[in-house]
Amino acid sequence: MTRHPREPRGLDRRQFLQRSAVAALGLSSAPALLAACGGDEATPAGGTGGSDTVTPEDSPFQLARRDNPVELPIFDDNPPIEAGLQPESGATLRIYNYIDYLWKRKTKEFAEEFDCKVEISTFSTMDEAVAKLASGSADFDVFFATVDRLGKLVAGKVLQPLNLEYVPNLQGNIWPQLVDPFYDRGARYTVPYVIWADGIGYRADKVEEDLASLPNPYEIFWEGGYTGKTFLLDDYRDALGMVLLRNGGTDVNTDDPAQIEQAKTDLLALIDAVNIKVSAEDYSKVPEGAAWIHQSWSGSMIAAPYYLPSGLDASALGFWYPTSGTGVVGNDTMTILRGAQNPVLAHHFLNFMLDEKNAYDNFYNFNGYQPPLNNVTPESLVADEAVPENLASAVLTKEDYDRSQELLELAPEADVLWQNAWAEFKAGV
Repeated sequence: MTRHPREPRGLDRRQFLQRSAVAALGLSSAPALLAACGGDEATPAGGTGGSDTVTPEDSPFQLARRDNPVELPIFDDNPPIEAGLQPESGATLRIYNYIDYLWKRKTKEFAEEFDCKVEISTFSTMDEAVAKLASGSADFDVFFATVDRLGKLVAGKVLQPLNLEYVPNLQGNIWPQLVDPFYDRGARYTVPYVIWADGIGYRADKVEEDLASLPNPYEIFWEGGYTGKTFLLDDYRDALGMVLLRNGGTDVNTDDPAQIEQAKTDLLALIDAVNIKVSAEDYSKVPEGAAWIHQSWSGSMIAAPYYLPSGLDASALGFWYPTSGTGVVGNDTMTILRGAQNPVLAHHFLNFMLDEKNAYDNFYNFNGYQPPLNNVTPESLVADEAVPENLASAVLTKEDYDRSQELLELAPEADVLWQNAWAEFKAGV
């Protein structure tokens, strides 16, 4: 699975070798995760929808793709709640989320408005979260889920279907593409939380090239000559995906062995060419000058000005993302768990976080990751001085999302190819 921008990337050598060994043996975590979720071969009540193309036999759900949109099944024994119910009285809403990803002031405001309490429990990785949910020991109402786990979570009946009558802000405030997303047609189980893009963060006062004017800006990693100052994101899907795009590929979820092998070869060439390094600290390494070129998440570069040394302003920073063709985007979702003790209150919380002011406050005052609000544009954020003008390219638009791809779940056999390629590269870095 691709890692999330909020997940810690640090692995000691022993952990890395263990992970590489698993990949080399041709194993995949996908069936195990599904089994952990309690998945079975139950037939969905409403059918699967979308294409007839399905994942391998060990995964009784479809691989969601933009050209293969998926209507997630609703099971007879796991229906949505009824409409018109009152929020639970005197309740404690329990939220399960990444560390430092939700502004506590917003949860306090929600608690005051609905006369309840709110407790936030956190996790560091999605694997950790899924394992806890699957163990049956978790007692949460709201869960912040990544798109690449939805098939397993739904098949395992971990999530509760939504009743969107409680969530009117979805239709009113959110980009149409994410009101009815390809990975969850009809928003049966999810509403969007934040979005981001993969691009190139750089020190504009150190890099001579104008990245936006280059025929293929990705070539800066191979031809820039910034030895020791060139970094990739420490993630096998992000890094290999970028190489695929650099090579003219149009599918960052490919299972083509030849394309994956070529991407690995090109990554290996970076070791001698520029003494390539990897990190997930793009938000600090670029402004502090440890990296002059760094594959970056857009949300990290929006936060980067806060890490600039004294005497430098935001003009020392730059961010490039492809304005034409295919780039990479990602987004997170908010869901309600099947075992939620307060499902009505949980629906109201989703609606609360999709309120324009609340979503904007959470972004601007806390986590730096953009909510897909209709009224948020690069121009509006620059005008509000929320984002410096020279970093406006780190703000996504609806058009950016439409012409981009997401790093989505791979079939187990394909994931092994990706993992093995990354393991060989990492062994040489």
